Amino acid sequence: MKRSRAAIVAAIALSSLGPFAWGADLVETASTSGSFKTFLAAAKAAGITDTLKNSGPYTVFAPSDSAFNQLPPGTVNSLMKDKAKLAEILAHHVIPGKVMVADVKPGEVQTIQGDTVTLKSDNGKVTVENANVIQSDMLADNGVIHEIDAVVLPRK
Repeated sequence: MKRSRAAIVAAIALSSLGPFAWGADLVETASTSGSFKTFLAAAKAAGITDTLKNSGPYTVFAPSDSAFNQLPPGTVNSLMKDKAKLAEILAHHVIPGKVMVADVKPGEVQTIQGDTVTLKSDNGKVTVENANVIQSDMLADNGVIHEIDAVVLPRK
């Protein structure tokens, strides 16, 4: 079968989009990054993966695996058993809307959990409470993920 030059160029262009290509929801995008195994396991255990797969859009400040490893020993295991608390903590990392890191406005932003987080932006450095954004703008069909270096706990 003979391919047209345009078809070959299109195939190359699509293959160069990498793991964050359009066509993936927030869960799939987080999964392809490889940095969010604990976050994804917790989201599944807490029952919030459906929320992260729906139309959104959402901005997820997702703690990396190393961020979860910074918690005191046994914390992650005990949270995995307390589904309500786990869901509350994870939802505290998600805000409505799609906010690219360049568009972060300093101040309080309401999370889908109902509490607020304080965002700061200083010369390109973005923080969420005490957590630094270490990788930003991982696009998904239904939002964007920013990797953070700490787990942000609700103030309650």
